[in-house]
Amino acid sequence: MAETAMAALRRCELCPRRCMADRLRGETGFCGAGAAATVALAAQHHGEEPCISGSRGSGTVFFSRCNLRCVYCQNHEISWGDTGKDLSATELAEVFLQRQTAGAHNLNLVSPTPYIPVIAAALRQAKNQGLKIPVVYNSNAYENVAALRLLDGLVDIYLPDLKYFTEEAASRYSGVKNYFAVAAAVVLEMHRQVGNLTFSEEGLAVRGLLIRHLVLPGQRDAACRILEWIHSNLPAETFVSIMSQYVPLWQARRHPEINRRLSPVEYQAVLEYFDKAGLQNGYMQDLAAATEEYVPRFDLSGLSRY
Repeated sequence: MAETAMAALRRCELCPRRCMADRLRGETGFCGAGAAATVALAAQHHGEEPCISGSRGSGTVFFSRCNLRCVYCQNHEISWGDTGKDLSATELAEVFLQRQTAGAHNLNLVSPTPYIPVIAAALRQAKNQGLKIPVVYNSNAYENVAALRLLDGLVDIYLPDLKYFTEEAASRYSGVKNYFAVAAAVVLEMHRQVGNLTFSEEGLAVRGLLIRHLVLPGQRDAACRILEWIHSNLPAETFVSIMSQYVPLWQARRHPEINRRLSPVEYQAVLEYFDKAGLQNGYMQDLAAATEEYVPRFDLSGLSRY
């Protein structure tokens, strides 16, 4: 199975860009990822949803070279660039096990899409060597369903960010086409694999789907359309995290309509629609969450031996 997963790098079509680069021979596509996984940080993180962070933190592993180009990305240092260390599947498995040893409640793979085959191989190795904590796959949902199936049985919790409803917003702010159609199919596949979110006796997530949506300024109606889609296509028990932490970072200043914080009126309208749509479970944030404190320091922590 590991060999099958790595073979996907010979003609890369892990995401809808379908660059067809032979990454095993040194070719790169849009995101610039090669045959190894570029990791910028491995550390405990306490800023996720309560069921993910818990008391000891989520064992986050941040990957560089994203397949989106979000103009407001708080992690632009690594998503638009190549900051980090290139790790083989064996080295990545060691990093995963280190997070468990450090006491993390789970292993949280952040922006993993370009490295699905390497991650699949690393997870198999790590599980064979004693990895037992839940694996969280934390992505932008712009990936191909066929690629996601390489992770079936390896991931416990899917944490996709369902970002846009309209083509205009997806193209203008992240440089992608057909975002919602792609992401919707991906979210349904994620639910097929892991089902509804379930919890331990301590209230920690152990398996299932948790959908995130970051509400952008001026995108209140689109956010409500996304909630309506979730209600119409997934069980009413589906957990949704409605996030207010948008900060106009990076290149947001080039787009006046999003070069501001989210207003209380906009966010409250989305929260009210959550109830109106008939959804039952979710998380919300205080508007005070809109701060740069959520931006990690990509200082290669947890990677000193590589």
